[in-house]
Amino acid sequence: MTNEHFLVTGAMGCIGAWVVRNLIQEGVPTTVLDLAGDAHRMRLIMSADEIAQVRFVTGDIADLPTVERVLAESGATRIIHLAALQVPFCKADPSLGARVNVVGTVNVFEAAKRQGLRHMVYASSVAVYGSSEDYPEGLPSHDAPLLPRTHYGVYKQANEGTARIYWQDDGISSICLRPYTVYGPGRDQGLTSSPTKAMLAAAVGQPFHIPFGGRGDFQFVDDVAKAFIQSARTSFAGAVVLNLRGSVLHMREIIAAIEEAEPAMRGRLSCDDTTLPFPEVLDITPVAAVLGQVPQTTLADGVATTIAIFKPALADGRLTWAK
Repeated sequence: MTNEHFLVTGAMGCIGAWVVRNLIQEGVPTTVLDLAGDAHRMRLIMSADEIAQVRFVTGDIADLPTVERVLAESGATRIIHLAALQVPFCKADPSLGARVNVVGTVNVFEAAKRQGLRHMVYASSVAVYGSSEDYPEGLPSHDAPLLPRTHYGVYKQANEGTARIYWQDDGISSICLRPYTVYGPGRDQGLTSSPTKAMLAAAVGQPFHIPFGGRGDFQFVDDVAKAFIQSARTSFAGAVVLNLRGSVLHMREIIAAIEEAEPAMRGRLSCDDTTLPFPEVLDITPVAAVLGQVPQTTLADGVATTIAIFKPALADGRLTWAK
């Protein structure tokens, strides 16, 4: 696939950094568009030589001329759009959240249209769903009503609608992935980063309390990143949205896996009984039909890999511990 060139937006985030890591390790030319200038998550998982192969462009996703210029100058043949503000930032400043998350997504689709690209991959979220109580039948079907309870979820729902209209009106196909709780190196922001922070605590031998619990779907970040790359390379006609699935577990099982990897942590990790305001598990029926088999790392391997990356990064200063 030597003719490939990827443009990745939001690559300074957790999933984005892993997307770039995988592409560079494949030898695929990659351009990054991000407003943030700190590549600390890439430094955590990539060598200096690997990072030097990335073309970094600083720019605002909410500015259409910038997006179009970067896409044109990069010569990108594939786009993975991940740029977004997370739940707490959208709550704190809904106008900014809408500008980045909604207008930014429109801009990427519009730039793709103007540059003649016919396929897009972008991220939505489990946050488009309501709470478990909104789905009394249990497992929500793939086409269950979307009942987001946050600005962030509303913005993601809007983006799914944007993709549908660009297919309807302009023939721009798209595959959208909805991750659930992503864990692994680089997952350091937001409430659902707590399981990863517990793994970091284990790497430094410190106690840690996870402020939520119950059952949920936990997805290793490298699997999610590879699913986005796989989606970008998949021929598809339409605008489809796919739920991802990892390991559906109780938080106590996460703690047990961390303790298995680091036996000295037994009895030093805990969690609340409060569950996340989402269904425990989501319907993934269409995934196989669209993508085929997607990467699936076991919880034990995901935890062990995360801690193994954390330890040298702590030792050489690429990562610090702050509870």
